[in-house]
Amino acid sequence: MRRPTALLSTCLSAFTLIHAVEIVSDSSCDCFLTNGTQATYFANHLFFDFRNLKDYASVPSVISDPEDTPNAPPTSDYFKSEAWTKTWALQTWANSKRNGNGFSGDATVLMVNSPNNVFIEQNKDASASSATYLTMRTARLSNFQTAAEFQTQTSDYHYLSLRMLARTVGPPGAVSAVFTYRDANKLADIQEADMEIVTRGPGDKVQYTNQPGYTDNGDGIKANATRNATLPRGLQWSDWAVYRLDWTPTRSVWYVDGEEVANIAYQVPRDPAAINLNAWGDGGSWSGNMSVGAESNLQLQWIEMVYNTTEDSQRSRRKRRGAAAQLLTRGGKATLCGAVCSIDEGSQAGAVAKLWGVKSSSVRTAASSCSLLAVAWFCLALGVFA
Repeated sequence: MRRPTALLSTCLSAFTLIHAVEIVSDSSCDCFLTNGTQATYFANHLFFDFRNLKDYASVPSVISDPEDTPNAPPTSDYFKSEAWTKTWALQTWANSKRNGNGFSGDATVLMVNSPNNVFIEQNKDASASSATYLTMRTARLSNFQTAAEFQTQTSDYHYLSLRMLARTVGPPGAVSAVFTYRDANKLADIQEADMEIVTRGPGDKVQYTNQPGYTDNGDGIKANATRNATLPRGLQWSDWAVYRLDWTPTRSVWYVDGEEVANIAYQVPRDPAAINLNAWGDGGSWSGNMSVGAESNLQLQWIEMVYNTTEDSQRSRRKRRGAAAQLLTRGGKATLCGAVCSIDEGSQAGAVAKLWGVKSSSVRTAASSCSLLAVAWFCLALGVFA
């Protein structure tokens, strides 16, 4: 059933080879079309670049008191800047139960998130590809585990394509993760599209899940909700690689360095959500138990995403009611989009390439329809719609 979408993505990629693309700013675009198995249109684009932030680079010491840990200030002015705070919020929660009796889940160790564990660090790699990167640290102390997490300021993201150049460096006992998140009071209400690196596992394996990946009635793992996939081309999760999550209405698809590694249509998250990244450990069965004095780091050179929000969905519905033409169709739903852009066809991370169309309401229908007609004829020549 995915054949038309996959072939159309291939067709569009081929079209760009013979149709020169122009590097433009976000303001020149009405929407962003992704490539891959589940090509999708998105209304918004964000890019966070941590590769050249030398003025903010400093590695803070681990705070040894669990009471002081969540109250630490941000580690540099970068995390106070509007460029950061407009989208992200550093987390300070702990895994202790509200009544103070024990920990959540099957954790055996107190875990406390701290702004002190999110910082800019100098890249000291041999032949380093960047001057700096962002580090998310989790470390085991004698009486607790200190952890790192940041979450989007809003929970209205409704489908996205998120990419990050990342690696995880550390011993067993930690988890590095990026996932969609929506508050839920019981297991059955959880909706998450997850990517998790579990450091107690093999260095070439990553877990991909549409949560919940297990049941609370003793039936164990939901095999159709999760994949434990091997990284491509001999990569280890300690190597730098571009990880990508495409959360769409019909499936979640994950890629590493452009190669599809997991594709799950079962229990795809359906409601708006926040986006979270974290590095943690709690001594439980999933993370395992980290040795006292050890630490694991999730390191990021950049994060990029194109996405829709609930506001975009409402705006699209309003426009469709008064639209003279339905310009682009995906999955039976019309998308009004004059200037179509791509983050996949640019020459480097963060670059936006214009594929076709004109961003002007007065000529949008004519320009986009003509451009789309050219693509359609090209696709017909390739037999996409045969």
